[in-house]
Amino acid sequence: MSSNTDDGTASVVAALDVHTGQVLVEDIDRNDSATFIGFLRLLDQSVDPALTLHLVMDNGSSHTSKATRAWLQAHPRFRVHHTPKHASWLNQVELFFSILARRLLRRGEFTSRQDLIDKIREFTLAYDEQARPFRWTYDGTPLKTT
Repeated sequence: MSSNTDDGTASVVAALDVHTGQVLVEDIDRNDSATFIGFLRLLDQSVDPALTLHLVMDNGSSHTSKATRAWLQAHPRFRVHHTPKHASWLNQVELFFSILARRLLRRGEFTSRQDLIDKIREFTLAYDEQARPFRWTYDGTPLKTT
């Protein structure tokens, strides 16, 4: 997710624990495979090594690059599940991004990129204190369009 300020854009990546609803957010300067692999390393260090990590990701180039695929192959506790193209709504972390956008980004005023990042971190810490798993269901029926 990215958001603009007068002096630039702030981009973040996030991981959602579907069992607790808590989120780990990291600001990034670039959305490339090296940055994404750095985030995967952070997850690897932050999560109990006995656990298998299931990654639900879109098909963005940083997620599907040769370097990312090689890193994931060397770390078998990470299991990758790609959403179908144009179906990022299947990824529950997108629900968090929607909450972040509605509760902070659309209403907020930010004096700088760093101010925006600081407020995103503060929001996430407060969010995590009361986080609950999403009650998300999908029965496989195609969505209706009007």
